[in-house]
Amino acid sequence: MNQHIRLYGGKLSGHSHRVELFLRLLDLPFEFIATPPPERKLPAFLAMNAFGEIPVIDDNGVIIADSNAILVYLATRYDDSRTWLPTDPVELAQVQRWLSVAAGPLAFGPATARLGTVFGRSVDRERSIELANRLFRVMDEHLAERKFVATGLPTVADIACYSYTRAAPEGGVSLKPHQNIVRWLERIEALPKFESMPPAPR
Repeated sequence: MNQHIRLYGGKLSGHSHRVELFLRLLDLPFEFIATPPPERKLPAFLAMNAFGEIPVIDDNGVIIADSNAILVYLATRYDDSRTWLPTDPVELAQVQRWLSVAAGPLAFGPATARLGTVFGRSVDRERSIELANRLFRVMDEHLAERKFVATGLPTVADIACYSYTRAAPEGGVSLKPHQNIVRWLERIEALPKFESMPPAPR
């Protein structure tokens, strides 16, 4: 079992949380290294990720940046059952579809709205909330007859979509109209070794 995975991240970052959560779900020992914005511009960090963004993992010298790329790497390397990242072409395509959702509508919608309220970033709140509500309407309908977003079992797609969906109310986006999403979140939270992202300070 690997003993030396280092996760460079931030506790209030949904991108970082999805990686930390997946490491816990896989029961992989890791060291969390808090990396605030100024440190992300230092040469040592830029050598790991030239974009200066978290999260990054160092797995015994294997450096992987970008949260979705890290999820794919961890699932491929450490999940022998291949349930988190299935090999069936149709199931794998569905996982990729929702990884794209996580990198697109989820990032530009609820995650961006939260950037404005939690971190004081200058964002188009009206636009980001509009995108979030549109995404959640589609997602809620998608989950009406499904337990998880991509397959019948939890996959990295669920992990990629979880953190910023759960934190959407911190950006002013209500989940109350979307009870299928709420039930899906609760299914993720019932997984063994689940740990939530800390609430953002008001």
